[in-house]
Formats: sequence, C-alpha cells, structure tokens
Amino acid sequence: MATESSSKSRPGISTFKGQDRVLRAGRLGTGGLLLSVLAATAPLMVVAGVMPTTFAVMGIVGQPLLFVVLGVVLVLFSVGYAEMSRHVHNAGAFYAYISRGLGGTAGASAALVALVAYNALQVGIYGIFGFEVSGLFATYADLSVAWWIPALVAALVVGALGWLKIDVNARVLGVLLIVEVALVVIFDIAAVSDPAAQGLSLHAFNPDTLSGVGVGTALCFCIAAFTGFEQAPVYAEETSRPHVLVPRVMFLAVGGVAVFFALSSWALTVATGPSAIVGEAQKQSAGLLFGLTEDRLGTTFTDVLHFLFVTGMFAALLSFHNVVARYAFAMGREGLLPAAFGRTNSASGAPGTGSLLQTAVSVVVIAVFAIADDKPTGDPTVPVLHLFTWFGNIGSLGVILLMAAASASVVVFFVRRGAAGAQAWRLITSALAGIALLVIAFYTVKDFDVLVGAGPESSLSWVLPGIIGLAVVVGLAQGLVMRARRPEAHARIGLGNEAFQLEKAAGEAS
Repeated sequence: MATESSSKSRPGISTFKGQDRVLRAGRLGTGGLLLSVLAATAPLMVVAGVMPTTFAVMGIVGQPLLFVVLGVVLVLFSVGYAEMSRHVHNAGAFYAYISRGLGGTAGASAALVALVAYNALQVGIYGIFGFEVSGLFATYADLSVAWWIPALVAALVVGALGWLKIDVNARVLGVLLIVEVALVVIFDIAAVSDPAAQGLSLHAFNPDTLSGVGVGTALCFCIAAFTGFEQAPVYAEETSRPHVLVPRVMFLAVGGVAVFFALSSWALTVATGPSAIVGEAQKQSAGLLFGLTEDRLGTTFTDVLHFLFVTGMFAALLSFHNVVARYAFAMGREGLLPAAFGRTNSASGAPGTGSLLQTAVSVVVIAVFAIADDKPTGDPTVPVLHLFTWFGNIGSLGVILLMAAASASVVVFFVRRGAAGAQAWRLITSALAGIALLVIAFYTVKDFDVLVGAGPESSLSWVLPGIIGLAVVVGLAQGLVMRARRPEAHARIGLGNEAFQLEKAAGEAS
C-alpha cells in the first residue's frame, strides 16, 4: 500500500540499481531491535549523571513524576509515529516520515537536523567516557591517562564495529545493557529496603513538587534520558516484519524507560530522603549514586558499577554510531549526500561509508577539544562540562524538534490520504504530543544557558542552539535547490528502498 500510494503521489521518481543500495532484511528480531534501541538510553549514565544533575541544578524533588509525565507525552507521540512506521520503511526514519507529510523540502531539512543531532549526541558521550576511563586508570592502576586517549581509542573501536553486521552489534549491546540494568535494579531494591529517615516516602510523586520556574527546563534535562526509543524505525529495512516489530519495540522501549527511570529516580529520593536529595546532589554531583551504593552494597559492588558505567556508555556510543551511519546511508541513497554514502559494505551489508563519516567526525571533534584542554587529567571541565554537556543538549534539542515535526507530519499524511476519520484518535494524540514537544523545545532554547552551565549573557546561549537552527536553514535551502534543479531527486526524498523496489519491478515487467 505504501509503495502504491508513494508512486502515485511522487511523480518523476528516479530509482536505484544494485543490491548495495539496500540494507539486508530479516537480520533483526524483536529482541535484537529492542536491545539496539534501549542501549542508546544508557540507563546507568542517566541514573548516575542526568538524575543528580537535574536534582542539583533545578532543585526539583519531583523528578520521578517528570519521567511519568514525559512517558505519557512520548506514548502519545509513539501512537502516530508507530502507525507511520507501518506505511514507511526507511533507514532515514524521521526525515522520511516528515517528507511524506510535509514534503521533500521539509524532509531535506529534517535529514540534516537528524544527522547533526545524532552526531552531537554520540560525540558528546566520548567526553564523559574518556574522563571516566581516565579516572579508572588513576584509581585502580595508578596511571595518569589523558581523557582524550581512551576517547580516541573508543572512537576507533566503535568505528570498526560499525563495519560488522548489526546482529553482532546487537549481541554486544544486549549483554552490556542487561548487566547494567540489573545493577541499577539491585540498587533500587537496596534503597527501598534501607530508606533514609523519612522512610518510603512518595513525596517525589506529589504534583506540588513541580511548582516553580524550573519545571520547563527540568523537562529538557529529563527528555534527554529517553533519547533512543525513537530509533526503532531506522532499522525497519533490516527486520523481517517491520510493520509489526517496529511499533512493538517502540512501545516496549518508551514504556519500559519511563517506568524504569521513574522508579530509579524515586529510589534516589528514598535513599537520601526527599528533603535532602537536592542538597546531596549538589554536594556529590555524579558521585551521588556511587556514594549511596558504597554505603548499602559495599566497595566491590560500587567498583563493578563504575566499570559498568563505562561499558554502558560504550553501548550508547555504538548504538548512536549505527543510527548515524544509517541516516547517512539513507541520505546518500536519495541524493542528500554524495552517492558513495548510499552504498552498503559488500562483506557485511552495513552502511560502511556512513560509518566512516561518523568515525571521522568523532575523531576530529575529540582532537579539537583535546587541543583546547590544558588540564587533560582529573579536571572534568572540557570533557564533561563542555564536550558532553554542550553536544548532548545540542543533540537533544534537535531530536525534540524532529519529534514535533514528525507529529505534524503524521496528521498531514493521513489527512491527505483521506484517512482522517479512520485515524482520528491517532491524529489527536499526535497533535497533543506535537504541542507538548514544542513547549519543551521552547524552554530548551529559552534556558539553554542553564542547560550548558553558562551565564545568561554568554554567547553560548545562542551559538549552541544556533547549530540546530543553521542545520534547519541549510537543509531547507538544499531542498529548495533540489526541487528547482533536480526535481527527480527531490521527488524521491523519503522513498528509500521503495524507489529501488519500484525500479526492480519495472525492470522485471519490461
């Protein structure tokens, strides 16, 4: 049905030849796809890093309730997004969906935003990864290692794995993720079994805890924890039943993440006491979780947790790398990047050129920040407060805007197909999610100085979000130029593998 409707609504389609333009189908089942998607959420990084930061910076006790609220918003978003995945199977997911609803020019803009946003999210993690590995060397081996050395090594290893089959990567991601989640659950149980003086208080779920001017900005912090669940459609071409598996994985991911993070952030408040959580987070920062496990579960458990903190970040690096490589592949296949990016590795079927691009970007950015760092060991300023925080928030802003645009595209797509009545409830949920996401995007831009720890007069408050704004504008310009000079290429934006299948069918018929 999607192929038929697309061929009628997108005239002048110029399609592709050769199996190297197609990702191999049937390589991922529900388990492999779910693990690949969830790995990007880096649960331990969120519990040990994002949660204490949100408590400390925003001073809001009700962080567990925020995860519930965001879970509801993202479930509403997923209703329409999942339905869209039944009609469109493209490794370019976000931009493919947006182009089907809002047109090829908007799709070109979304493609560049996605490429920039996911690159930023992945590259930013190298900063905190390198710093943590450097700390492990100092603590357990008494070696002084600059943070950028393990960061560069990780970039090269991740790049090499990007050349391998996605099912190999899924196994790597799965083992790391399962152990990581198990350790966080053990902490949650320990916190509930041995609460602070206030006992098993549910105060953190009280709506009164969300009063104050910092709620909007706190949502910006927390929504970054969910980043990854929306990646399921990127792998649609590599599943045997994308119309079934992709929606299933998306709902499992967003529901599981919301419950897991809500309970884990509540466990932190139970372990310290709701009245003390903000003060303890401000005092211990990212050391909060490790201090609490030291008291309740001992030194050995905490040492293992430190190690899993690193492996969890590695899993997230690998997951984001795979997504960026597939976006580059989809863009190359449709003329938004040079054609070389639209071919797969003949040995493994992986998008090899896109993998090389992402690796090159990572190495260059790490090198730039390494040169700028005059205190490469023991000082988190450059790797954590700059590289990780700056790029993480740039990426999060981009993904929030993509989700809002995708929500609008779902509505337009089904209205244009004459399916507004049949899809009415999905259109309503998409509209509600889109409005909520735009509100969060507004607060993200408004309070970007708070998110990146800069002063209100700092140029970073507009330069950093301006990177996403520039991607929007440049992408729109590229789409307009393509429409004027290469209308056939513009017509196939968002079609992906369907364009290849159409040409193949035409060739067989003739």
